[in-house]
Order: sequence, then structure tokens, then C-alpha cells
Amino acid sequence: MDIRQVSTDWENWKRFLGQAVEFAEELGVSRDRIVSLAHQAGQVLADNVAPANPEQKVLKELWTVADQQEKQALANLMTKLVSQRPGNYAAF
Repeated sequence: MDIRQVSTDWENWKRFLGQAVEFAEELGVSRDRIVSLAHQAGQVLADNVAPANPEQKVLKELWTVADQQEKQALANLMTKLVSQRPGNYAAF
């Protein structure tokens, strides 16, 4: 799977990240460690990768203005979001 292709579509990007979280969980990685890794990945992405879609642009803008605690919250929320199974999204 080409990561450039996956990253241009928000739903594919979430699915890809969700599979990475699921794989880590299957390996026995704790949720706290997964969130910590997501925080580190978020920083690398914000520093080095141009957003490929509007949703990623919003995340990057939020990341840029966030303090460390807020970045941790964003990483936690993204991890939680991508861990949702299809059909489990709450309707608003």
C-alpha cells in the first residue's frame, strides 16, 4: 500500500492509522504507550509532512498552536477516533 495514496483521503488515512493501532494492541502495547507514540508521530508529521487533505491541515494547525498537554490530548483523541470500528461513529 502506497502511504502517499492512503494519506490523501481522510477515511483511508483513518483506516490506515486504525490498523496500526490495532496491530500495536495485538502485540500487547499498552494504550498509554500507543498514545505516546501517536504524540511523537504527530510531532514528526507536523514538522516534516505537508497535509494531504483539509482534515490533516486542521490537525496540523491545531498541533501548531497547542501546548504539550493539548498535543497529548490531540494524540489521545486521534488514537481514540481511529480505533472506532465502522458503524460505531456517533451521529451528531
